[in-house]
Amino acid sequence: MEIRYTFHAKIMIKERKIEQAWVEETIKSPNKLEREFGKYYAKKKLNGKSIEVVYMKEKYIKVITAYWM
Repeated sequence: MEIRYTFHAKIMIKERKIEQAWVEETIKSPNKLEREFGKYYAKKKLNGKSIEVVYMKEKYIKVITAYWM
């Protein structure tokens, strides 16, 4: 499924020094996945840190934001 990024997500990922590959890896193979109010919250441990990616599924995956936990 195609992955697209909102303008907000692009800015936050850059500011938080999160690589796009990490975001996509987290979506494709999360350690934990929760769903609330139509949004998905994918969590994964990467390089000793935890990342969370928030996205929605439409005709494609729309990444809303990503952050370190």
